[in-house]
Amino acid sequence: MSESPFLTDIKTLRERARQEIEKGAITQGYRADRETVIRLLNEALATEIVCVLRYKRHYYMASGINAQSVAAEFLQHANEEQTHADQIAQRIVQLGGEPNFSPEGMLSRSHSEYIEGKTLREMITEDLVAERIAIDSYRDQINYLANNDPTTRRLLEAILAMEEEHADDLVSLLEELGNDR
Repeated sequence: MSESPFLTDIKTLRERARQEIEKGAITQGYRADRETVIRLLNEALATEIVCVLRYKRHYYMASGINAQSVAAEFLQHANEEQTHADQIAQRIVQLGGEPNFSPEGMLSRSHSEYIEGKTLREMITEDLVAERIAIDSYRDQINYLANNDPTTRRLLEAILAMEEEHADDLVSLLEELGNDR
């Protein structure tokens, strides 16, 4: 049985590092289809931006007896979604791509929709639906990446965990509202 070395020898690593240095972090060991990953990340970026905008609207439009605590949750989620957008944009640049912040086509790139809702219950429900879409979308992307781009996969795993937390928060808010509008 032939043994293949577990690690690349130091000389080879050093030689490879000097090749195509203009690619920065993208070395010969990067196995994902970079253009596909950048496209997926730009879709995720659009999704996060749409979520920020929806949460911000809900923050300002929340009214009623439960509005103060619900609005605070909306604002916290908006800020966390903005952080996700920033992280995704940074990763796109690291991969040699350009983050697409253009408002034109934002909704068609986004996996979630921008539905405003009129009552607190409707707002929370629309945010929960969007979180559930993001959860499934990030899971699909994580599965696609597998071990071909562990850095992007870990980023998306961290964002996924936060999206799951958001969904739990929103379910709790709905439960607290009970039959209230």
